[in-house]
Amino acid sequence: MILLDKGFNYQVGGFALSTIAWILCITSMGLPQWRVWYMKEPMISYPSVAFVGVWKICIYHHDNSSNIRTCYKYSYYDTFVPLDIRISQHLLLITSIFWMIGKAATIVALRNMYTGRQEQNVTHNAFGLAAILNIIASSFVFLAVLCNYFSVVNKEGIAFPSSFHMPLYPQSQKAGAAMGMAFLAAVLFLFSGVIFISYTVPLSIQVFPDI
Repeated sequence: MILLDKGFNYQVGGFALSTIAWILCITSMGLPQWRVWYMKEPMISYPSVAFVGVWKICIYHHDNSSNIRTCYKYSYYDTFVPLDIRISQHLLLITSIFWMIGKAATIVALRNMYTGRQEQNVTHNAFGLAAILNIIASSFVFLAVLCNYFSVVNKEGIAFPSSFHMPLYPQSQKAGAAMGMAFLAAVLFLFSGVIFISYTVPLSIQVFPDI
């Protein structure tokens, strides 16, 4: 008979945090609200509000009768995409790959704990790999957030194509909700990695011979 202590529950909790972090990360990637651009009073050709995301921009034209939303997805070959957004794209994509590898390692380690297999080296190595990948993922997402945040703070502009009818610089800009979501994902990735790296083989696991 094998008795498991709270260590198993902690590792399951770490796996859950990692999964939630990945969901938040993927969701933030698809949202345009990384930067919110506010233009002056609506002009003939310029919109009043625009959401600048990692993979697309959504432009809102407001008038007295209607609100028109137009979204454009970035292509990998678009030369107008600034370096900070391009770096963020790669960082977030690599984060997803790291999470999938870490997920597989965590499942192996949790299976060993649940079944009571005495493969301590395999379990330690699997949790160690998951911990390292989650901590790296946390740093990558955090770097992506910083790249965009500093662009907002420094009031940097973007030379969008003329077909977008966007000015080079907005009147004002601020960090959007998607940036906050990505920051939360970075925190959860970090917590998950700390939980995994603190794993030790529970001392309370004892194997009693059948009588």
